Amino acid sequence: MRFAFLQEPPFCFTDASGALRGCDAVLAEKVCETLGLDGFSAIEAGFAELLPGLVEDRWDMTTGLFISDERKKLVDFTRPIWMLADGLLVAKGNPRGFAGYRSVAMDQTGMIGVISGQIQHPTALRNGIPAERIRTFGTQAEAAEAVAAGVVHAYASVAMAHRGYLARRPNASLAVIDVPAEERQPAAGAFALAKRNSPLRQRIDTCLGELLGSSWHRHMMREYGFSEGDIDRLL
Repeated sequence: MRFAFLQEPPFCFTDASGALRGCDAVLAEKVCETLGLDGFSAIEAGFAELLPGLVEDRWDMTTGLFISDERKKLVDFTRPIWMLADGLLVAKGNPRGFAGYRSVAMDQTGMIGVISGQIQHPTALRNGIPAERIRTFGTQAEAAEAVAAGVVHAYASVAMAHRGYLARRPNASLAVIDVPAEERQPAAGAFALAKRNSPLRQRIDTCLGELLGSSWHRHMMREYGFSEGDIDRLL
């Protein structure tokens, strides 16, 4: 099983020893082991590479991605593995008083960062932020560093990803603002596979049906900062 991942804690990240950690990575490896698939190998990739890499047979499965109709034209998704809300990463103390996307839109000089190709970009546009006030970045680290440097005033992503980033950088002068549900409802994410792999996807779905919500799964997710409510929302 060739598994493509991003450096995006708490979903996937490499620790100081170079070992792959994170809830998506651990779950993917557990599925691989349970199904008796060929050796699990992790391949780090950029976000923009994930879906093309499946189409081009560079890997078999990706880390969890939000499910969308546009993405489903290119790849297949497993059953959801998490359902999460968006958040904004802002300077500590939230000096501009942001409460979500719409408050950024109302701030005439407010700049927001997003990762190129992620669904937070159209979400920002849909909530009234002008295109000229949206900056795109290639990685979580680049976008977070842009907030710290004042290049942008907020960075939109999954709130849990922001918290995972800060958990590994306790001295960062940054904070997380939860996006209200009326601006974006919590959305489902799943592993992505190439369309030619329908038999494998079906086997993975069956395995996930047994793992998700189990005592093993709940313990593992708690280790990466997820609450019981986060897990129950998925189920």
